[in-house]
Amino acid sequence: MAHITLQNPPLNIIDIPMMDELSAALSEIESRREVSVVVFRGEGNCFSAGVDVAAHTPDKVASMLEKFHAVIRALVASKKITIAAVHGHCLGGGAEVAMVCDLAYTTADAKWGLPELQLGCFPPVAVTALSALIGHKHATELVLTGRTLNGVEAAAVGLANQSVPSGQLAAIVDETVAKLARLSSAALALTKKATYAWDALHFNKGLARAEKIYLDELMQTEDAREGIRAFMEKRQPKWKGR
Repeated sequence: MAHITLQNPPLNIIDIPMMDELSAALSEIESRREVSVVVFRGEGNCFSAGVDVAAHTPDKVASMLEKFHAVIRALVASKKITIAAVHGHCLGGGAEVAMVCDLAYTTADAKWGLPELQLGCFPPVAVTALSALIGHKHATELVLTGRTLNGVEAAAVGLANQSVPSGQLAAIVDETVAKLARLSSAALALTKKATYAWDALHFNKGLARAEKIYLDELMQTEDAREGIRAFMEKRQPKWKGR
């Protein structure tokens, strides 16, 4: 088993250096035949509050999307069984990382959400794949409203396999890892490939389409630029509808 811990206190924001580190770690783990399971956790009080908003500025957004989606694509393509152990905030890009893991366990009081539209943006990974995981109506509501779910609600709609009291998260993850460790890593990898929630080719095409809309259309709107500026300036955005 391998552990990957998101560590950028206090909210474990996924900035560009962390994206590079995640890609390198996933590549190294993928080459290790003795590893069949990867567990993702967040350091401290949360899993991750998402991708760094400062990386959404016009000079950085294309590079940010490329690097973050390289992490997501590596997770989707991985032959390892990936498990997200979620506590505290699991928002935006953090929720997208947990979403594409094969299994997810969450504390009941965790806070899941996709708040990107509050910034005049949308979450490309979620708009591509969330419907396949939790159904179109649930996915559309979460993306369009940005509402926050606790861990019990997240498990109920299918974002997580199970919600547990905060003191039991490590135990349920360890129990699952122990069950998987008794199985053939080759059989696990091929079973994952056969039963995956979405076809990798269709996922890549869908994510590429979402990226193009994000960069070529969304990021050209005044509202997207205003949303990012307002967040950085800690004020309410003034939408213009264009």
